[in-house]
Amino acid sequence: MNPAAPAPDDDKRALVILLSVIFLNIAGFGLVIPLLPFFGKALNAPAWQIALLFSMFSFGQFLGEPFWGRLSDRVGRRPVLIVTIAVAALCYVALAFAPNIWLAFVARFAGGFFAGNISTLQGCMADITPPDKRAGRMGVMGSAFSLGFMTGPALGGLLAHPELGPVGFQIPLFAAAAFGLASSVCVALFVRETRPPTGQPRPKGRPPALRDAIAHPIISRVMIIGFVIVSGFAGIEATYGLWTEAKFGWGPREIGFAFVVIGVIGAFAQGIGTGALVRRFGEPRVLIAGLTLMCIGMLVQFSSQVWPMAVVGLAIVGFGQSICFPNLVALISLSTPPDRQGEMLGLNMSNNALARIGGPIYAGQLFSLVSPGAPFALGAFLILPALVMAYQVMKLIPRRT
Repeated sequence: MNPAAPAPDDDKRALVILLSVIFLNIAGFGLVIPLLPFFGKALNAPAWQIALLFSMFSFGQFLGEPFWGRLSDRVGRRPVLIVTIAVAALCYVALAFAPNIWLAFVARFAGGFFAGNISTLQGCMADITPPDKRAGRMGVMGSAFSLGFMTGPALGGLLAHPELGPVGFQIPLFAAAAFGLASSVCVALFVRETRPPTGQPRPKGRPPALRDAIAHPIISRVMIIGFVIVSGFAGIEATYGLWTEAKFGWGPREIGFAFVVIGVIGAFAQGIGTGALVRRFGEPRVLIAGLTLMCIGMLVQFSSQVWPMAVVGLAIVGFGQSICFPNLVALISLSTPPDRQGEMLGLNMSNNALARIGGPIYAGQLFSLVSPGAPFALGAFLILPALVMAYQVMKLIPRRT
């Protein structure tokens, strides 16, 4: 495929295949999310260790994203995706047989490192998408994420049997592995290389990319905003099962279906709403609206006394973050030359992974030492400086007419 001028049929086929791969990959990841708090409890882990299960995966992603992103710029997107998706799937099998929390940490870290391929998938999408359609296509990609995140948690909740102890979580973990292996096979059979050829010498190592990102007036602000969004949402995600269990007596099934709500809203917001909103208002303004909704939703959850209000708050947060993420990725992609897409998007995903390391750790401590609702309050507070930076980005980018 020639990404500079793809034929319409090739472009459509590549898009469908990539979206299918993303759906299968994220469905496997999402299948595990509502189970982890109860899986950790089955291994007799306290709240801080349960939160650390989330952080270990993200720590692996933090190291993996820039590595796989740079490698995909050099050797191609396709081989990187085949290897990383397959090995990440096998890590779910390792987690299923983890006899204690410490080996569960190892399996989660390894799974996160090899699952650090989101920037490679984003690079594929950027390769086949002209700049003026980038935000909309990233929104469609986000919709596939949301559909996977909707399907996975629902299946995880249905397949889990926490009353059986750690063994009761093996079936959903095997299902997550199957989703990942199916995704890897799809890449091997159907995905063609999308990386554009370049004869330009490439800087080696992360410092040049990091230096460029810090110096860039748009990319630096966008990455800080992304860090705030991801750390706040990851903190809520890590403690949501414990919070709803303590407040409403929920179990894996109820939490799984709550994440289905997030998936449905995200699929609509990113697949349909984001492109239309960006065409009318531009990426920065849509980003500001998403941040505002996230702040409101977190405050609603913090103050909720009945479960329907908590679900409403979660839905507002889900809609807000669903329209934020495609615009963050699009703004970075539009500010990056074509031959550095994988590298810079990898750095961005590494930044997000770092946020997912810190978010569950501070949220777990706040949950245990302050109050179960404290992670919601802090998440809402941290969005305020992010809104200021989003307004600065809006001033730096002229509105398209």
